Amino acid sequence: MAKATPSNIGPYRLLNIVHTGQNCHIWQAYDDVKGCIVGIKTLLDRFQQDREQIGLLRWEYTVGHTVRDPRIIEVYDFGIDRGTTYLSMEWLPAPNLKQRMNAGAEKIYFMYPEIIEEAAQALGHFHQKGWVHRDIKPDNFLVTDDAQVKLIDFALARRRRAKILKLIAPRGKVQGTRSYMSPEQIRGQLPDIRSDIYSFGCMLFEMLADKPPFTGTSSNDLLNKHLFAAPPSMEAANPNATPEFAALVRKMMAKEPSKRPQTMEDFLGDFRMVRVFKIVPKPPAG
Repeated sequence: MAKATPSNIGPYRLLNIVHTGQNCHIWQAYDDVKGCIVGIKTLLDRFQQDREQIGLLRWEYTVGHTVRDPRIIEVYDFGIDRGTTYLSMEWLPAPNLKQRMNAGAEKIYFMYPEIIEEAAQALGHFHQKGWVHRDIKPDNFLVTDDAQVKLIDFALARRRRAKILKLIAPRGKVQGTRSYMSPEQIRGQLPDIRSDIYSFGCMLFEMLADKPPFTGTSSNDLLNKHLFAAPPSMEAANPNATPEFAALVRKMMAKEPSKRPQTMEDFLGDFRMVRVFKIVPKPPAG
């Protein structure tokens, strides 16, 4: 029998589920103490006793408390109430970038330059605070109707040393999302911020081409393409993409980390010198 979810968790009144992922529900809730709407992440019933999943949620709280920035979702609280593990966070009533693209990327083309700028600044701040995200993808950026962006989901993030840019963590199982994973992540190496830059490049490719740069007939086929295949042509997928922007994205997706932009500040310096589109898209009518 499924476990009954309480109507409140700690000081939060659960209002409705707005999203269900592989491991968690996302709720809209009301904070009775602060008198405001918040977001609540709870583990699905089958994971309520899963130590790994509880640890990931606790870790997301640990990371979220160190990265306060207007472009990064604010994390408030972590707790376990009557057996239900939860994380509370800032509420932003906006879909993620992947959802917006699935609803018709052409509807938001006109916002792309601003979305890219905002997302890059969010990730750059995350790096400056000493973290590697390790799961950069369109799903992990919320985007409002006026192109406000919030970076979310820090469960896979790892601390890095600022000078040598390496994770302070033991080698373990490969983690991330296959369509956006850097070659070094796939090899089980300790990725640094340039791994996030590779993933961000995959995301930018998808934004313009309406599909990820690599697909495969199997998981191994897909991962092998990240390891060995040259990125496909963005200009062929979207003739309105400028050659300069396409070249920048290809550079981000270099197999060798030393050939990518070395920081998000480097990327932004290059990005601000190019145009995304040959012909600037207009907002959809009406």
